[in-house]
Amino acid sequence: MGDPDAPRGSDEWPSHAVTVSGFWMDVHEVTNQQFSDFVKATGYVTVAERRVEWEQLKTQLPPGTARPPEEMLQPGSLVFRVPQDQPNVARLNWWQWVRGANWRHPDGPGSSIEKRMDHPVVHVAWEDADAYARWAGKRLPTEAEWEFAARGGLESRPYTWGDQEPTDKEPRLNIWQGRFPVDNTKTDGYEGTAPVGSYDPNGYGLHDMAGNVWEWCSDWDRADAFERRALANGDAPPPLDPKGPGESWDPGEPHASKRVSRGGSFLCHRTYCNAYRTSGRIGPSVDTGLSHHGFRCVCDAAPPATGTPKLPKKSD
Repeated sequence: MGDPDAPRGSDEWPSHAVTVSGFWMDVHEVTNQQFSDFVKATGYVTVAERRVEWEQLKTQLPPGTARPPEEMLQPGSLVFRVPQDQPNVARLNWWQWVRGANWRHPDGPGSSIEKRMDHPVVHVAWEDADAYARWAGKRLPTEAEWEFAARGGLESRPYTWGDQEPTDKEPRLNIWQGRFPVDNTKTDGYEGTAPVGSYDPNGYGLHDMAGNVWEWCSDWDRADAFERRALANGDAPPPLDPKGPGESWDPGEPHASKRVSRGGSFLCHRTYCNAYRTSGRIGPSVDTGLSHHGFRCVCDAAPPATGTPKLPKKSD
């Protein structure tokens, strides 16, 4: 696990060995159709569709944080918006809180998933993904399982397909082309999410383990998780089925509860976020829903023998 070339102290350092038991993983990210089936069967309401409870929210914020405007407490989610072009990209803000944005309306009120049923579901917080997985008789993957699966049998390679960096001429995944975040040339064919299975699978037959949408894992996120594991293990054999740290810790947001996400998304770009590498990782807050965040599931027992999994029929 990790990046052998990562600088000391980064969250991908140090590269270290782990062992995982056998498991089964979804061929692709959970789609809008699959999530819709879950909601119809259970009546489940996602975090983005619920009003924010201020008393609960302020426990995750620094003491003394002022209550936000009532508008910010209404159901909604964060949506990517192309900002106005400015010379200093570091000062641009491309995330906008949109009231009424959720998995049914990924771009905000007025948008629909009607023609995106074979796209990955987005705007799902960690508990939404966990609820779906339990309903489906599955679970979210550990970070170790996810990285093992993403590598597709290739050891110490930066990408799911090997060493070659993706190029605009030969898109291997759904990421941002052009100048991020103001100009997306869409040479890979998509501006936002792509239908699952639009790109070649990795060595294990898994699609979109890089790009398209970020994927939740079960582990709590700590900035020093890899370092702590390597130090604790020492010269002992690689740990079997590590479950991650017992709690989250981000020195930049010490009050937030975060879980690991992997794989990168359609918003990743080599100059800003190249976390579509097999070792790339982030830790969003568990109550966060975003327009580029989804998940896939794993299970320990063999699924029913139904032959080769069929990908959803492509939308127009």
